[in-house]
Amino acid sequence: MKFGVVLQTNPPAARVVDLAKRAEVFGFEYVWTFDSHLLWEEPYVIYSAILAATRKVIVGPMVTNPATRDWTVTASLYATLNEMYGNRTICGIGRGDSAVRVTNGAPTTLATLREAVHVIRELANGREVEYKGNTFRFPWNTASTLDVWVAAYGPKALALTGEVADGFILQLADPQIVGWSIKAVRDAAEKAGRDPASVKICVAAPAYVGDDLAHQRDQCRWFGGMVGNHVADIVARYGTDGAANVPKALTDYIATRQGYDYNEHGRSGNTHTSFVPDEIIDRFCLLGPPASHVERLEELKSFGVDQFAIYLQHDGKEQTLESYGETIMPAVVDTVRAKA
Repeated sequence: MKFGVVLQTNPPAARVVDLAKRAEVFGFEYVWTFDSHLLWEEPYVIYSAILAATRKVIVGPMVTNPATRDWTVTASLYATLNEMYGNRTICGIGRGDSAVRVTNGAPTTLATLREAVHVIRELANGREVEYKGNTFRFPWNTASTLDVWVAAYGPKALALTGEVADGFILQLADPQIVGWSIKAVRDAAEKAGRDPASVKICVAAPAYVGDDLAHQRDQCRWFGGMVGNHVADIVARYGTDGAANVPKALTDYIATRQGYDYNEHGRSGNTHTSFVPDEIIDRFCLLGPPASHVERLEELKSFGVDQFAIYLQHDGKEQTLESYGETIMPAVVDTVRAKA
């Protein structure tokens, strides 16, 4: 299992770069960021600074969307960073949430997402692609490589992920939902004639290491609200009566949800997440002492999770990075013996 961190690009950008450097020092291999241009600073500019200040970490958004940038511009961004820093980017993409809703837009259709994945991946990997009635290729892009991972929750989005994505991003760590989601992605991949194991699996959720569970829950309650935005879309489409086999563990908790203020999106202390019970926080996030984290990570690993990415939006950033680097990650990653 590999590990990543998910950062918000709050100013000063130097602080984001510093956290990325700390993450690399502690053994994290991926640095992801939010991508919501009104709420936070532009991530692609900051990626360039992160890549210049680090040696090996791979950077990318968790997640971008097909609506806020032309797809050829998005592909050019990745290919340029790869030319500058040596193929150290990754594209996480979904239908869109805060980046489109804040501007009174709406998430794109799955058909649009499917097409965007294809166009971005082909161009950023140096291949030609059909786009808006013409064939395009970057004449300057000869060595760039880019994987495109899709973030999904609902049945149709999970099927799309299995059919076309290089990886699957699930933004919660509830074992029941993780198992159901991975099975849906792998079944779709197999049905599409792909090797199910070729689709990498990333689970992303807040992790906070410590003993004060009440404080940790309050710091991470925002995450249940963020996930609730996507769950509300699923409920609107499929209902809550078990249609499409969507787990009730995913849909039941938003019954008392009453709107959402994107000005507080992804922030601890979010006043619009009181509907999120402690049980959901405990299931969706990784909290408590190191042993509790190791236990959950081993369970996720048993489902075939390839990467766990920590949402680091709380007041225990440094201590969590250090605990993971010094104690938790060494207990979970596969080891090689020096002497048989």
